[in-house]
Amino acid sequence: MRYRTFPGTSVTASEVGFGTWTLATNWWGEKTDDEAVAMLRSAHDDYGVTFFDAADAYGNGRAERQLATAFRGRRGSVVYATKIGYDIYDEAAQRARRGQAELPMRTDTVYLRLALDRCLERLETDYVDVLQIHNAKMEHVRDAALWETMREFQREGKVRVWGAAFGPAIGWLYEAVELCEREPDVGAIQMIWNILEQHPGSAMIEAARRHAPQCAFTVRVPHASGMLEGHYTEDTVFPEGDHRRHRPRSWLVNGVKKVHTLGFLTPRMTLGQASLKWLLADPLVVTTLPNIYDTAQLREFATASDQPDLTPAQLDEVERLAAVNFGVDEPPMAYKGTMERENVATA
Repeated sequence: MRYRTFPGTSVTASEVGFGTWTLATNWWGEKTDDEAVAMLRSAHDDYGVTFFDAADAYGNGRAERQLATAFRGRRGSVVYATKIGYDIYDEAAQRARRGQAELPMRTDTVYLRLALDRCLERLETDYVDVLQIHNAKMEHVRDAALWETMREFQREGKVRVWGAAFGPAIGWLYEAVELCEREPDVGAIQMIWNILEQHPGSAMIEAARRHAPQCAFTVRVPHASGMLEGHYTEDTVFPEGDHRRHRPRSWLVNGVKKVHTLGFLTPRMTLGQASLKWLLADPLVVTTLPNIYDTAQLREFATASDQPDLTPAQLDEVERLAAVNFGVDEPPMAYKGTMERENVATA
């Protein structure tokens, strides 16, 4: 395993991290707490994974409790990232929630302080390495008091790096761009980015290069919801309850066609590993967060860091294919969030 450091800090993360949403929620199948703890420990002890990404909303604190159990007494050997912003303590909203529908958000200072303190309690620690606002919207980006609260947490020693996570769909573009412009000392952005879905992630990285010199990226959905693991066929059927089951069939058919163009990446590694190496070719990416929900995936993805870097020729060929949508004619993707620039002056 190789490691990278968030700019201007001493927070060093494994190039392949572990997103705990696969263990604490039921979106990728059910895991017991014992199974989750065993997998987290294996990631660290067997493969050198040190970066673990959680959120208070993952199982209403379950992810954070699993981490505390897994690494009790070893806090100094792991990097904890978590996210706040959803009001998981509103019981009426919890009862009314359906599926993956978003909970109401609260980002006032009083609530954020309560939420962070609860995270620290569940993690059994007195600091979080990386704290982000969960699925921040434009109203949050433009709330200067919110980001000053995050700085206060940093000054108090409760947070080492602060930033925002954008999503949950492929987005948000100008929310991330404006955050870099308005708060140039932002330290971390989490986004969706992968070989097949390069927009708007590439534009977010360019905005950070221009405006936020200390900003680093953690990347989720690096395998395009499993497409870049290379196992799907046009006949693949997803089980009941799997979020991919609700996608249109065209997503599966067109995705398989695109993957067929990427064989040049796999002479020395799997497509799943090459997809992580493509992300890590950008120095602003500190860690990647593949969806890991079994031991075979853990082994494959965690060992990607040690594979040879992609060559300039391979990177150029990916860029060429992306420019022509990998040879597939399909309607433009529908994005959430702000995808067209609003004519609003930044602070």
